Amino acid sequence: MATVLATLLSHYRRHPGQLAMLLLGLWVASALWSGVQAINASARDSYARAEALFSTGLDRLERRDGEALTRDDYLALRRAGLPLSPLLEGELEAPDGTRLTVIGIDPLTLPGDSEFATAGSHSSSNPGELTGFLSPPWQTRLAPDLVAAFGLARADTEGATPRLADGRRLPPLTLAPALPPDTLVMDIAAAAALLESGERLSRLVATPGALAEAPAGFALTRAEALVSPGQLTESFHLNLTALALLALIVGLFIVQAALGLALEQRLGVLRTLRALGVSGRALVAALALELALLGIIGALAGIASGVWLARALLPDVAATLGSLYGAGVGAELRLPWHYWAGGLTVTLGGLLLAGSGVLWRASRLSVLGLGQARAWRVGFRRQLAAMAIAGSGAALVGLALAAWLSLQPPGEGLVAGFALVGALLLASALWLPPLLGAALAGLTHLLRRRPLAQWALADLQLQLPRLSLAMMALLIALSANLGVSSMVGGFRLTFLEWLDQRLAADLYLRPPAEQFEAIDAWLAGRPEVAERLATARSDAQLLAIEPGGGEADTSVQRPVSVYGITPGDTLTPGWPLAATLGDREAAWEAFGRGDIFINEQLAVAEGIAPGDRLRLTAPGGELTLEVAAIYPDYGNPRGQVLMATPHLAERFAAPPGSLGIALAPGADAAALSARLLDEFDLPRDSLTDQGGVKRIATGIFERTFTITRALNALTLGVAALALLASLLAQASERRRRLAPLWALGVPRTRLGRIQLAQLGGAALAVGLAAVPLGIAITWGLVAVINVAAFGWRLPLHLFPGEILLTLATAVGVALMAAALPVLRLWRTPPRDLLAEEAA
Repeated sequence: MATVLATLLSHYRRHPGQLAMLLLGLWVASALWSGVQAINASARDSYARAEALFSTGLDRLERRDGEALTRDDYLALRRAGLPLSPLLEGELEAPDGTRLTVIGIDPLTLPGDSEFATAGSHSSSNPGELTGFLSPPWQTRLAPDLVAAFGLARADTEGATPRLADGRRLPPLTLAPALPPDTLVMDIAAAAALLESGERLSRLVATPGALAEAPAGFALTRAEALVSPGQLTESFHLNLTALALLALIVGLFIVQAALGLALEQRLGVLRTLRALGVSGRALVAALALELALLGIIGALAGIASGVWLARALLPDVAATLGSLYGAGVGAELRLPWHYWAGGLTVTLGGLLLAGSGVLWRASRLSVLGLGQARAWRVGFRRQLAAMAIAGSGAALVGLALAAWLSLQPPGEGLVAGFALVGALLLASALWLPPLLGAALAGLTHLLRRRPLAQWALADLQLQLPRLSLAMMALLIALSANLGVSSMVGGFRLTFLEWLDQRLAADLYLRPPAEQFEAIDAWLAGRPEVAERLATARSDAQLLAIEPGGGEADTSVQRPVSVYGITPGDTLTPGWPLAATLGDREAAWEAFGRGDIFINEQLAVAEGIAPGDRLRLTAPGGELTLEVAAIYPDYGNPRGQVLMATPHLAERFAAPPGSLGIALAPGADAAALSARLLDEFDLPRDSLTDQGGVKRIATGIFERTFTITRALNALTLGVAALALLASLLAQASERRRRLAPLWALGVPRTRLGRIQLAQLGGAALAVGLAAVPLGIAITWGLVAVINVAAFGWRLPLHLFPGEILLTLATAVGVALMAAALPVLRLWRTPPRDLLAEEAA
C-alpha cells in the first residue's frame, strides 16, 4: 500500500499546478466555512454569558411616571416586604476607548441563581468570600477578554487597580469568566462613587414571579417579556452559516475538477498498477487514503486561515449584532473544542463527497478501460440525463416545501425557507449542464455552414464534462450574489424611505419629565414652531383577540409595547400603512378617535387583521381596542401597539417621552435649539436634529451588512478559481486540439479569440440563467426567510444595475479565467504546436 500510495502521489511532483489547485480549493472552502463558524461560536459564547444579564433573567420594576428610582424608593418597598434588589447601571471608558458597562449590585439581596450574584459572591482566588467585594477598597469583576482594554496581561490581572480614560482608578480587579463582554460588576456603593449617581438607582429587580403585581406608582416588566439576544440573532447566524456552506460547496467544485483531471491523467499509471497485481479494491483504498492526506493538509490550513478571517470580520459582526439586536459580542475569539473537530469533519466530509464520484468511476472501470481516456467521457450523456432527473427531484422538493410553508402560520418555517432556497439553487445547478449541452447541440446544427464556428461549438461541447462543475459553481455564486445584493439594496432603499417618513420633525427633544409641560408651553408660543409631536410609551399584556368577522375569540398571553404618537399635518401624510380597514384617511380618523394601529410583527405573529379587536391590560383594568391599520416597523423585534399620545397618557398613565419639533418654513433650527437649551438649562445631548438621527441610523445599517458583502465577494472569487482550475486542468489537451487548426492556417491570435469567445459566451449564458434564479432567491429572502426570521416583509425591489453587473461579472470572471491559457497559447512557439499536433 505504501508503494502504491507513493506511486500515486508522484503524479503531483510532475504536475504541481494540480496539487496547488486541489489544496487551494480545500483551503479556501475550509477557511470560509471555519471563519464563519468561529464567528458564530464566539458570538454564541457571548450570548451565553449575556444571559447572565438581569434584563433577561429577572423581573424589573420601574417608576410609572418616568422619574429615576432612588434609594428611598427601594427602602420603602423593602420595608413593605417586597423581595427586591437594587441595580445601578452606567457607562465608563477604558484607556483604549472601549465603552464599559458598569453594573452595581447588592449580592446579599440579588437572587442567588443570577450570574451577577455569583460573580459577587466568589472569585477565582477566594471562593465564597464576600468581604472583599462588599467593603473598601471593594472589587471589580470582569471577563478575561476585557483585560486587554486596560493594557494588562491576564496573569497580572488579579488585584490590579488600572485607571480609566479619565484617570480615575478602578477597585482591584478579579476575573469572572461567566460575565458578558465589556461589563464590570462591583458593589453598588463602589459603582455609585464611580458613576457619581448619588441616590439614583437604575432599576429594581426580583426573582421571576416573586411579585404578583406592581406596587402603586410602579410598572412591572416580567422576565419573559424581555428580549433574549440569543433568540433574536439565530436567524442572523443561520444566514451566515448558509453563505459559508455555499462557499464550501463552491470550493469543493474546485476540488472535484482537480481530482477528475488528476485521475484521468493517471489512467496509464492505474492500468500499470492493476497489471502488476494491485486489486481494484486496494487501488480505490489507496486513492481514498491520498484524498484523506491531502484533505487533512488543506483542512488544517483552512481552519487556521478561518480563525484569521474571523478575527478580521469580528469587529463588523459585533457592530452589526450590537446595533441591530442589542447583543454584546466580545472582541476576542473564544472557540470550544468542537469548533476544531467540526471544521475538520465538515471539510473532510465535503472532500469525500466531492471525490466519491471519481472513486466510484475508478472502481467500475475495467483494466482495459483504464487505458482509454475516452472511457471517462462515454458516460457523460447518461450523466446529463441523471442530472436532469436529480434536478427535477430537487425542484419537486422545493415545490413541496413551498406548499408546506403556505400552510404554516405566518412567521414560521425559517429552516424550511432556507431549505426552499437551497432546493431552488440545487435544481438550477443540476439542470444547467443538460441545458447547456442542448443549446450547444442546437447552435452547432444552425451554424453547420460556418466550419470554424461549428468547430468552436463542438469543441465547447467536448469541454463541457470538465467545465460543467465550474459553470454550476459560477451559477450558484452569481445567483446568490444577485439575490443577497438585491435584498440588501431593497432593504436599504426601504429603510431610508421609512426613515424619511418616520423622522418628519426637524428636531427631537428628550426633556426631563418635570420640565415637559413647561417646555411644551414655551414651544407652543414660538412662531417658528409649526407643530409639536409629543410621544409616550408604556408596556401591556395582550390577553385576547376578537376577530372582526365574528369568529370565536383567541386567547393570547403576549407582552407588547404601547407607543404614542401625535397625528397631524407633519406626521400623518408620510407615515406608512401596510393594510387598513377602509382607506388611509378613514384609518387616521379612527386613530384620532382612539382606535389603534399595530406593527407588522404583531400582525404576522398573531394573525391579526384590520377590524379585529385586542384586549390589553392597563393600569385601570382591561381595555378592548379596535385595530384600524397595520404599519411596517422595520427592525423592531417586538410587537407594538400604536395610539395617539393623549389617549395613551389617559388610558395607560404613561409619562411623557420625547418631543418632536416641526419648524415653520424659513425657521432657523440652530437659533431655536440654542435658545431652547439655554432657556431650560438642558444638556446638549438631549436635543438631536433630524440629520443627525439619519446619519446614526444609516451608519448602523451600513455596518450591518458588511460581513454579508464580504462573504459574497469571497464566494464569487472562489467560483472564479473553480473556473480557472478547470481551464488550467485541460490546457495541455486544448493545445493538442488547437494544433491542427493552426497547421491549417488559423493564426494563434484568432485561436485565442475563439477560446475567449467560447468561454465568454458560455459564461454569458450562465449569467442570463442566474438573473431569474437570483430574482427567485430575492423573493425567497424577503417573502419567506425575512418574515420567518423577523416577522415583517420587505418589498421586492429589482435593480437593473445589479442585473447588468451580474452579467458583466459572469463574462468578466470567465474572461479573466481564460486569459492565462490564452496567453500561454499566444506565447507557445510554432515548434511546440507542431509537436502537439504530431503527438
